[in-house]
Amino acid sequence: MDNSLNIMIVSDDEALMSQLMTIAETKADRVIGVKSKDAVREMNRDIVHIVIFVDTDSDTSVEIVQMLKVINQNALILFIANESDFSLLRNTTRAGVDEFYVFPEESGLFSSRFPNTVKSYAAKKAASEESKTLSFGRGRGKIISFYSGKGGSGCSLLSSTFAQTMKLESSAEVILIDLNGQYGGVETLLSIESNRSLADLMPVIDELNENHIRNVSQTQEHSQMEVLISPCDAEVLETLNDEFIARLLRTCRRTFDYVVVDLPSTINELVVTAMEESDKIYYVLTPDTPSLKILKQYEELCERLGLLLSSRMEIALNKLSKDYEVKQKDLKNVLRYPVVASIRQDTKGLQPFINQGIPVRKLAKERKMIPFAKDVRKFAREVAKQ
Repeated sequence: MDNSLNIMIVSDDEALMSQLMTIAETKADRVIGVKSKDAVREMNRDIVHIVIFVDTDSDTSVEIVQMLKVINQNALILFIANESDFSLLRNTTRAGVDEFYVFPEESGLFSSRFPNTVKSYAAKKAASEESKTLSFGRGRGKIISFYSGKGGSGCSLLSSTFAQTMKLESSAEVILIDLNGQYGGVETLLSIESNRSLADLMPVIDELNENHIRNVSQTQEHSQMEVLISPCDAEVLETLNDEFIARLLRTCRRTFDYVVVDLPSTINELVVTAMEESDKIYYVLTPDTPSLKILKQYEELCERLGLLLSSRMEIALNKLSKDYEVKQKDLKNVLRYPVVASIRQDTKGLQPFINQGIPVRKLAKERKMIPFAKDVRKFAREVAKQ
């Protein structure tokens, strides 16, 4: 088996999806099947080497193939059409399709050729990795979201300090996106004043690129991290939709190494879309019973929405203190998700920074750091190793 290959099957026809899954699973351990509307999101989320794409009924096939090729130019795309169509063959080939089949007439040909196709691609991939001349998964930045269903858990402070630390502690390109659309908050914590916000990208969202983002984002003076500020206006927030958030995050993923998203506690279509696009969701949890109850409600809501958390969500324990009755060791026994960060309660150390609007971290090698900053640095270094 070619264990190192990831195969994605894109089909809106369940019967054909099942047939193709059976064929593909003989050549790779990891095969996923998605609807055409979810193909781009899945391609952004993980490195996919081979795509088997079944023509859609909505005339969007060529556009989707183009987007898949932009995300990973080295992906092998096998296209399956429902009928012979020279115009479709020409357009899909221009979009980046490597092989074109017509089903059901050529289903036998596809089955017989597929093993050799996979073997040939695997050999090419191995050779390119050895020579380092090709890069599989171009533009594979990580989207990291911070969320808490309970207000006052310190989510914005933790996410902004985490992003600042990631930028100061490495050479990575980092952008922080504040999706607290109604009130914002990140700009105060990072001493940023600007009249521009992520809503200013709405007119150019269809052709959004790195230049557009950098023209609107603000550069944090100490770390040189890019920050996309919230509009802080409920009326403006209503003009944004899930497609806007999806395109914004996908473009940022191709431009930056780390995309850190600060999410509001409210669940709406923008928040759900951001969570779907995220590689990691860090749920900020404080050690008290109300927080645990809200976490359970959040888990149940995600199940109803079909939002898969099992492989992506981890817990960041915040405001830990010996004065709390609930201890960290008690929480580990009741939580379904791993605890990856433990941040101490540091009211005395944080107050001057928060009240004066000064970033907790300013320099890469600071001699004196408050306990909160030390814990976040440890957390950020662990994430950077992944």
